[in-house]
Amino acid sequence: MTQQNLPTAKTGSGYERLLTPKDAATFLRLSESWLAKARMRGDGPPYVKLGRSIRYAEGALVQWLKSHQRLSTSGG
Repeated sequence: MTQQNLPTAKTGSGYERLLTPKDAATFLRLSESWLAKARMRGDGPPYVKLGRSIRYAEGALVQWLKSHQRLSTSGG
């Protein structure tokens, strides 16, 4: 799927691309398996479930990444 053909979702600031778990894993440089396990644990990036399909809003992935930034290896 090309960048232009990705589905989008309406957000407060306009339209946002929706990524499949495979695309989200590539974007985050993580495995699809890690994302699936994180969904079950509830500690991964936010996602949307549409029927049986899982989608990740690109902006939500960026926010999730920012919320996990660290300045030191000590602490949580």
